[in-house]
Amino acid sequence: MAYVIAEPCVDVLDQACVSVCPVDCIHFDEGVDRMLYIDPNECIDCGACEPECPVNAIFPEESLPPEWAAYTQINAVWYTDKAAARAQVDALKPR
Repeated sequence: MAYVIAEPCVDVLDQACVSVCPVDCIHFDEGVDRMLYIDPNECIDCGACEPECPVNAIFPEESLPPEWAAYTQINAVWYTDKAAARAQVDALKPR
């Protein structure tokens, strides 16, 4: 995975990153998800999204702060099992 969206996005859902992504690899289900997710199979590692995030939630995987390491897996899992990804977000940052 090239880029990861981490905890600062939870309950913020700012979509500035979506509009600048040249390959449309950032997704969420409106009204259901608490954060946005980057598809690890579609991301081309261009970095266009990172400076657009107003809460600094997007990181190159190798620069992700250790306390948010679980978000690497959460971003990937969302594309195969949305319920599991949502449960992991809720466990890490309860409402």
